[in-house]
Amino acid sequence: MSDPFSILLDRATSLFFPSRPDKIGVAVSGGSDSLALLMLLVKWSDQGGPPVYAVTVDHRLRPESADEAKFVSSLCNRIGVPHDTLLWDGRRKSRNLPDAARRARYDLIADWAEERDISKVAIAHTQNDQAETFLMRLSREAGVDGLAAMSKTWRHGLTEFCRPVLGIERSELRAYLKAIGETWIDDPTNTDEHYERTRARQAIDALAHLGVSPRSLSNVAEHMADVRGTLYWYVFLTAREHAQIDRGDLLFPRKHFRTLQRDISRRLVQMILKWISGADYAPRGRSMDFMLEAIRGGTGMTLHGCELTVNDDTLRFTREAQAVEGCRSPAGETWDGRWKLDGPWPAGAEIAMLGDDGMAECPDWRQTGLPATSLKASPAVWRDGHLVAAPLAGLGNGWTAKLLRDQDHFFAALLAH
Repeated sequence: MSDPFSILLDRATSLFFPSRPDKIGVAVSGGSDSLALLMLLVKWSDQGGPPVYAVTVDHRLRPESADEAKFVSSLCNRIGVPHDTLLWDGRRKSRNLPDAARRARYDLIADWAEERDISKVAIAHTQNDQAETFLMRLSREAGVDGLAAMSKTWRHGLTEFCRPVLGIERSELRAYLKAIGETWIDDPTNTDEHYERTRARQAIDALAHLGVSPRSLSNVAEHMADVRGTLYWYVFLTAREHAQIDRGDLLFPRKHFRTLQRDISRRLVQMILKWISGADYAPRGRSMDFMLEAIRGGTGMTLHGCELTVNDDTLRFTREAQAVEGCRSPAGETWDGRWKLDGPWPAGAEIAMLGDDGMAECPDWRQTGLPATSLKASPAVWRDGHLVAAPLAGLGNGWTAKLLRDQDHFFAALLAH
């Protein structure tokens, strides 16, 4: 007799072909979605798939969270899956607690995966999550990017996160759990109308008589993702033709920028700022409107840890000195997430921004062709308050500076959308 859930298993594991990982991590909260994903991956492993490792993040934001983590740990012990609980307590460190908790979750899981040499971690976002997110963003009058479907895979550090059940409805996953005799924990916030997602879920149920369902909303989000991909393809072609990388700065001819459609120019600038700053998200809203107005008006401005300067011919985007003023790295480590310096390290040396004081000790900086705004935010080697080397400012002294997020990284980011 055939397994009635074999097709569900195929749908949940198709994302991992053809490059199947050697082992796979899965984030498990104790809710129905993540437990079903765990059990499906374990079934795959039993049939010859990769071994499974489970992880639970206890944010300690609710009194029940510790018991939920113990529930998952007990289940994993019963089915023979290695499990770890990661703790976070950052409640006093951020005004936007939900966003801070989400970021912490991925940081903790990525570190956990790297320590265990796990290259891929599965997250149990479902078709219902997709539909609810679409509806919430629609209420905020989001554009194409906001309404586009979630990515099925994305990288966080060295870890690739995956959403293998993004095309599966929650009801299907719960039916599977019931069939194999497993129970799950219902998060009380799922029925609390103070939460926007709860209200979105209720709205979708109310619209069912019009034919609006999680599947239909998810399909619309997929269509919007196709549109987003097309837009970024034009951004990529524009950047390949006109953008130039100059030792960490990005240059774009002003006359060509004037000819771009507003949506293309906005996306281009957002990606430039994100590439230079290394931020997870690009700026949006009025701040982007101000920058586009500054470009068209021929004036510079700072935004997102970056500085824009405009001359008659060129737009130059560089790192803002103030953004890296307190950035210091020990000898041999990456600085500002984008520079690697090599040279004859003296004891006690560290990497910090060149700044005004360092510029005063680089008499040949004008010969480098880089403007002062760029050089002030560039990496330099310091020891006990004395400048040892500034490779980008003409004071080499046997040192080199390598840009880690280089031109290929920038263009690849454009194609990743």
